[in-house]
Amino acid sequence: MRKQYETVIGLEVHVELATKTKIFCSCPTTFGGAPNTHTCPVCTGMPGALPVLNRQVVEYALAVGLAANCGINQYCRFDRKNYFYPDNPQNYQISQLYLPICHDGYIEIETAGGPKKIRIHEIHMEEDAGKLIHDEWEDSSLVDFNRSGVPLLEIVSEPDMRSADEVIAYLEKLRRMIQYLGASDCKLQEGSMRADVNLSIREAGETAFGTRTEMKNLNSFKAIRRAIENEQERQAELLEAGKPVIQETRRWDDNKEASRTMRSKEDAKDYRYFPDPDLPPVLIPDEWIEKVKKHLPEFQEEKAQRYVRDYHLSEYDAGLLTESRNIARLFEETAALCKKPKKAANWLIGETLRLLREKNMDPEDLDFSPAHLAALIDLADSGAVNNQVAKRVFEQIFEEDVDPEIYVEEHGLKTVSDTGALEAAARKVIEENADAAEQYRQGKGKILGFLIGQLMRETKGQANPSLAGEILKKLL
Repeated sequence: MRKQYETVIGLEVHVELATKTKIFCSCPTTFGGAPNTHTCPVCTGMPGALPVLNRQVVEYALAVGLAANCGINQYCRFDRKNYFYPDNPQNYQISQLYLPICHDGYIEIETAGGPKKIRIHEIHMEEDAGKLIHDEWEDSSLVDFNRSGVPLLEIVSEPDMRSADEVIAYLEKLRRMIQYLGASDCKLQEGSMRADVNLSIREAGETAFGTRTEMKNLNSFKAIRRAIENEQERQAELLEAGKPVIQETRRWDDNKEASRTMRSKEDAKDYRYFPDPDLPPVLIPDEWIEKVKKHLPEFQEEKAQRYVRDYHLSEYDAGLLTESRNIARLFEETAALCKKPKKAANWLIGETLRLLREKNMDPEDLDFSPAHLAALIDLADSGAVNNQVAKRVFEQIFEEDVDPEIYVEEHGLKTVSDTGALEAAARKVIEENADAAEQYRQGKGKILGFLIGQLMRETKGQANPSLAGEILKKLL
């Protein structure tokens, strides 16, 4: 009979910060440039080039640390982590080992068993490496140094998570918090948020940790879940067969849904850390910490509670609206303009989220004007456009941020409320659908919905539905 095992998981989360320039030079951090165009002697590791710390990196690190209930090391410094790899131009990475900027924090998540605190061991600042591009046809690898020197925060948790569900809840909470701070867009698909999973298993009831492995190359929540479930099973099978689990770094292949060995797992001593001689210590006065604390935003939990209290929304609707900082902003600005918070919420939860899913877009990429959504809500509310037309117009607002009043006017989309015109159209519909009209006269009231639909079709969706129903009833 197979033994019962408990999974123990800790995460190392790397977040690319939303600074305009790199951590130690003035090269831009924008995503997607031609290879090796966002580079200079500093971020390509040229001899004699000296780094200068970007102050905004420290500010973002402080904000994330304070939001995650961390202590702040007011005297911290950078260290060199020595390793040799083609995408690492200096043959060392500037990081923080001995005195990281933040330490001993926690994030509270919701689990099936209730709230749970996931402890954070430390948060430190470091520079990113470049990117290797493997050409299978030429059997060669090319290196792009655009990402080299992009500022990172590494957020290291304690091994407090026990399932894939807890890992995803922790990552979602962390991502929302950082997005609300404006410190990063946290787009996993672009690599601006990356998670390495350290996982071990042990027999249920044991207190000692098992041998852990680290899994890399996880660029979606689905991949993270699959990798955890796969590694749990792989380690259990090894132990059941009487074989040891080897401490190593493994690479996850999402297409094959399997991991493979990359290298043996290193310890700190293998990297020969020592204080970076080119960078002075970072001194953080009390005034700077207080200033950052004062400017921390209203986070999701507080915002959702306020929406329930002030806008009389359901907890479910408030939760959906506050999942994204950008959608929350659009909601608040739209509600302030049209004074109809429930209707603003319905448009954002219904049509906006639907279009985001269809177009595979990130909520943070929405950039239409709240004034245009508010104007559309007013048009629909006044009966100037019906619901069908309003949805059509909203798609144009979503895509091109059109002014709905101008768009409706230019495309002749105003609701037809002219009784004469509607009566003529209704007579035509009755004539063309004589069988349905006769069924209605014989008492089959439900058939009226079909006839209203035909009238809407005849008027290209512009008839006032309630008026259309009244006219059809009168003529029938």
